[in-house]
Amino acid sequence: MMASGSPDILIVEDEPAILTSLEFILQHAGWKTHSVTDGEAAIKSVQAGQPKIVVLDLMLPRRNGFEVLKVIRRQPATKELPVLILTAKGQQQDKQTARELGASDFITKPYANTDVVEAVANLIGQPPKAVPAP
Repeated sequence: MMASGSPDILIVEDEPAILTSLEFILQHAGWKTHSVTDGEAAIKSVQAGQPKIVVLDLMLPRRNGFEVLKVIRRQPATKELPVLILTAKGQQQDKQTARELGASDFITKPYANTDVVEAVANLIGQPPKAVPAP
């Protein structure tokens, strides 16, 4: 669901329950969100209307989060765009790879709502209007 104007946050997540949860907590915190469910759509979405931040799952259909991050970092218009990686795998190797590719921060699933809201706020330098209860 796309609000009017450019979204504050592009959420890239293919798991419906997690996607719904992220939309809820981030919209509740006062940000406009746009969501896509695969890596190919994520790249198109970033190019179409640049969000303030991308919340990016690593395990995605069509193109994984690492590939999406590579494309974002390769393009001059988006190479400074904050990218918050969401990963179910707490493996150090994933974090290391994402860091090398230019990830801004990480959240490991399962996550606390406040952790996601705080990470987004820190990365875009914009405090939330409200923080949802856990």
